[in-house]
Amino acid sequence: MISVLRNAVYAKLFSAQVIALVGTGLLTVALGLLAFDIAGGDAGIVVGTALTIKMVAYVAVSPVMVAITARIPRKTLLIAADLTRAVVAVSLLFVTEAWQIYLLIFLLQSASATFTPTFQAVIPEVLPDEREYTRALSLSRLAYDLESLVSPVLAAALLTVISYNNLFVGTVVGFIGSAVLVIATRFPAIRPAAPVPFFDRLTRGARVFLKTVELRSLLAMNLVVATATAMVIVNTVVLVQGDLGRPQSDVALLLAAYGAGSMIIALLLPTVLDRLPDRRVMLTGSAALPAGLLGAFALTAAPVGPATWPLLMVTWLFLGASNSLILTPSARLLRRASDEDNRPAVFAAQFSLSHASFMITYPIAGVVGATWGMWAAAMTLAAIGAVAAVIATFTWRHADALTASQPAPEGVGR
Repeated sequence: MISVLRNAVYAKLFSAQVIALVGTGLLTVALGLLAFDIAGGDAGIVVGTALTIKMVAYVAVSPVMVAITARIPRKTLLIAADLTRAVVAVSLLFVTEAWQIYLLIFLLQSASATFTPTFQAVIPEVLPDEREYTRALSLSRLAYDLESLVSPVLAAALLTVISYNNLFVGTVVGFIGSAVLVIATRFPAIRPAAPVPFFDRLTRGARVFLKTVELRSLLAMNLVVATATAMVIVNTVVLVQGDLGRPQSDVALLLAAYGAGSMIIALLLPTVLDRLPDRRVMLTGSAALPAGLLGAFALTAAPVGPATWPLLMVTWLFLGASNSLILTPSARLLRRASDEDNRPAVFAAQFSLSHASFMITYPIAGVVGATWGMWAAAMTLAAIGAVAAVIATFTWRHADALTASQPAPEGVGR
């Protein structure tokens, strides 16, 4: 997998991604502390509202920005997005009111909603060979999982010697470092998109999804992923400290188990995908996630015993691994279904539509869990995930049936 870093262009872009991820991780910690400084006991409301604004920006802004900036060179766009994020991070140092946090988070996440799909759409041009591209996807998955583990530890270490406000400085350094690396990268020649009406540019990605059966299946799989992710992100702390009465350190340990499962699969997938089709791998993940949530239901519905904690660790490891079976190969489907002209729009559509699923599952995980308990949240999310998994499976099988009588282009429909 590391061999893909021998490509100097990709190595610089990957480094830019990692540095920006670390900066974002520091921002997440600093934002929670800032919210508590401003709102005290109502900090949860501030953070929850900021996360909702983040999702709204991801869902609504990404396709619009890609449509508006379609004819801007991608390198210029990435640099502008990074610098915008750096300016917003600096502004967070001077916040005194909750509404200022909301405004700045919307601006920052709007820039991220521009940067991320544009960045993802560049990588297939840098790595046209599918085997190399698959290894880059696994490396990217590892970067996301490692950031979720490393950033809180780094933030905790920094907070022993600096105040939380200075974490925003680390965020600024991360975004500026990312911009510098993008500036230093020699991008492949990518011709500007052909001039078309704005509405056509705005809906281009969604239209590709609607006419491509594999991507319609991916839409359902996005919802499957969102069910498990919501259970983990929203309810881990409540489950560990509220239901089980375990220390705060065990919250980090359980989240680490989830991340470890994802990383294990990310390491194994390049070899697996050399031998197995994407369909089999991704639909296996779709079937496994509702099963994992049913395991969580069984554990949370049963009386707490000596085996509860180790089994919960195994369940979270399983959920992380199953999620990675879907998330890591998904960009291969986007790459095959797009071309140089519409690739940014297709990646933006996936970015937007996948985060729309979280707007459904996050509230369900929180409200059902708080009202009826963790067992009810796990069962509800498992049911939603199972229905979505069935839709994903039958949609993709329908695609296979349509193409069975004729040879598919190389690499398509796997």
